[in-house]
Amino acid sequence: MYYILKLKRTNMNVHEIFSKGGPVVWILLAYSIIALAIVLERNLHFFLIGKLPRGFSTDMQNATNCDDVQSLVADLRGPEIAIIKGVLEAYSKGVLDLVRVATRIGSWELQRMQRGFRTLSLLGDTAPLLGLFGTITGMIKAFMVIDEMGGKVDAQMLAGGIWEAMLTTGVGLAVALPILFLLHWLEGRAARHAHAMQHYASMLIEILPHKDTPSIVESSQ
Repeated sequence: MYYILKLKRTNMNVHEIFSKGGPVVWILLAYSIIALAIVLERNLHFFLIGKLPRGFSTDMQNATNCDDVQSLVADLRGPEIAIIKGVLEAYSKGVLDLVRVATRIGSWELQRMQRGFRTLSLLGDTAPLLGLFGTITGMIKAFMVIDEMGGKVDAQMLAGGIWEAMLTTGVGLAVALPILFLLHWLEGRAARHAHAMQHYASMLIEILPHKDTPSIVESSQ
């Protein structure tokens, strides 16, 4: 019971974390706000993209000409639909290299889906380093105080200075881990759309009457 009460007395609230952590903790808070804004915006983007209706792949396989495909995608949206409509438009204009058209549209749609990913990666990669920087500077200050006092520092004072310095490393890791997890989750969603774009573009080119066009679509990535 004594140790439980001891731990309860040492628990810190949010105010203490910011007051003892210093400027580094405030910077990490800004990291968190920026990352949260990007994640929410990207989730909204993927939500607005929507999903292809069930059975769409089968309907594409059963399509035999341009009219069938056009009627199938007329009221749909999303990156997969954009690449299909783009290839159909290029085909109607007599463009021969439909692979290049599909690659160009796919790259653009993938870039739109991955907007903000680099910022998330930067925040997730630098948050632990920033926390470590705060720890190092805190340790330097603690040992400078010890040196000024001629080494006459009791263990309690030394321990207090060290845990305050270590606080920023803990906050940095606490900020970085969710950011990197969410980044990989968003990257997975973008990758699934990229594979779907490649799949449907290849399927469409196989359906269209060939005009000396390649039969294999290169990866839109």
